Amino acid sequence: MKAEILRLLKETGEYISGQQLCDRFSVSRTAVWKAVEQLKKEGYEIEAVRNKGYRLVESPDIISKAEIESMVKTKWAGRQVIYYDETDSTNIQAKLAGENGAPHGTLVVADRQSAGKGRRGRSWDSPRGQCIYMTLLLRPKFEPVKAPMLTLVMALSVAEAVKEQTGFEAGIKWPNDIVLNKKKICGILTEMSTEIDYINYVITGVGINTNQEEFPEEIRGRATSLLLEGGRPVRRSRLIAAVMERYEKNYMTFMEAGDLSLLLPEYNRILVNYNQEVRVLDPKGEYHAHAMGINEKGELIVVTLEGEEKHIFSGEVSVRGIYGYV
Repeated sequence: MKAEILRLLKETGEYISGQQLCDRFSVSRTAVWKAVEQLKKEGYEIEAVRNKGYRLVESPDIISKAEIESMVKTKWAGRQVIYYDETDSTNIQAKLAGENGAPHGTLVVADRQSAGKGRRGRSWDSPRGQCIYMTLLLRPKFEPVKAPMLTLVMALSVAEAVKEQTGFEAGIKWPNDIVLNKKKICGILTEMSTEIDYINYVITGVGINTNQEEFPEEIRGRATSLLLEGGRPVRRSRLIAAVMERYEKNYMTFMEAGDLSLLLPEYNRILVNYNQEVRVLDPKGEYHAHAMGINEKGELIVVTLEGEEKHIFSGEVSVRGIYGYV
């Protein structure tokens, strides 16, 4: 009920009487008052005027279960939220939720992570109150070999949501990073639990540098935030909701095609590796090549200096620019 009251206050922008809220949710005035008081304690400025009711005056940049649920308007992606003020990792908690039967579309969100991680076990700095740390749990009905493509579906969705909320034309560095001005603003990590030919669940973790003002010296040259790029803070709950809306749409398109073929034009349009010289960091030996975009399986197509075309799977190698990160 608290999330629904918050949603109504946001949508109307005017006074809503206590009686209207009582009738809407079939609860007592005391229950409504307690819900409003809880919202006030969380940081919302809510004005209460006799004979008028309640009005939302100011909504701060907080992420809570009620805040996120009040913003998300999807059918299933992010409709059920598990929220932590602090946890080890949203991916770890999403795995636990998956083992305990959490439904398709469950979103795990934290204000801070103590053990965030990225691709290949790298640590991910997770300060409190500044960034987005979230993991989406899915229970898809397709073979496990297709699951890695969901990383690319999420990358496209994040880039689209960033543009919608900020106007920034974010790019994708294949396969799992979102970049602005050649610096990373987002990392994505997909993991899954499977049987031989059956997926129990897939989790896709997303970390977005939203309102972070500074970075450790060792990554300052290749990482940035939406705040640093735009000069103004971004409401995290709005961005989370936008990512969920774009993801739900793109996921359904992916399911319709059975692969990435219908998403290819837009993905390749914002792929920063597209038509660029790259370094392929293959365990068998590094080599230079020309990137030609991705195929319907999400593999990066490259042509070596010798003219050989190769299709690179994201789990096998990393790709860098000739002169740096991008």
